[in-house]
Amino acid sequence: VIDLAKALTDPQRQALEAELDDFEHVSGWKLRVLTQYDRTPGYAVKDFWHLDERSLLLIADERGGNLLNFNVGDALFALMPRTFWVELQTRFGNQYYVRDHGEDAAIVDALHTVKGCLEIGGCQVVPGLPTEQWVLTLGTSILGGLIVGFAAYPRQKGRVVEWAWVLLLSPLWVILVGVFGVAPIITRTPDLLPLARNALGFVGAIVAAYLIAQNTVGREKFKNSES
Repeated sequence: VIDLAKALTDPQRQALEAELDDFEHVSGWKLRVLTQYDRTPGYAVKDFWHLDERSLLLIADERGGNLLNFNVGDALFALMPRTFWVELQTRFGNQYYVRDHGEDAAIVDALHTVKGCLEIGGCQVVPGLPTEQWVLTLGTSILGGLIVGFAAYPRQKGRVVEWAWVLLLSPLWVILVGVFGVAPIITRTPDLLPLARNALGFVGAIVAAYLIAQNTVGREKFKNSES
């Protein structure tokens, strides 16, 4: 750990150095940290630390829009794709996370995430489901439910559900619910609570949209047909 920006306290730096050394001895993966501000050693750290394809250099620099940057060895890319590193940077290096948790926590949490993934043989996505990401999945689930509910309201007397319209719009609501509402959850956490909440939001949106459409657009259509 080279802490030029003093993002870590001395006890934190010493503990992190010991942790990374132990991890390297056990696993063979070399994780290194460089924090910089005005002064920077640049690419000299690569030679200093003898970084290779099994190495990760985490660079923390608060001058940019995002605190974290990663110099990733090729062997790490084989276990965690580029999208993983972009998501890792976005989750822990953004201004809001740094403001709420501090630079030290952003650095340590990002490293612990990488360690955890290496211990299980790699990750396709960053484990864990932040609240803001879950809210996004909930929103897409509700939107999908609104589409289903609006499509399902009866256009003719004697019908309860317009299944043809539901199936016609299925590519849209299936993508919203499945790809954006369910997949981000099941790939990041085994917790079933977010799925249950999204399911309730989906069903609730269907019922609400169905009733609203039936009592507004549907009723108007029936009146026009009778006249």
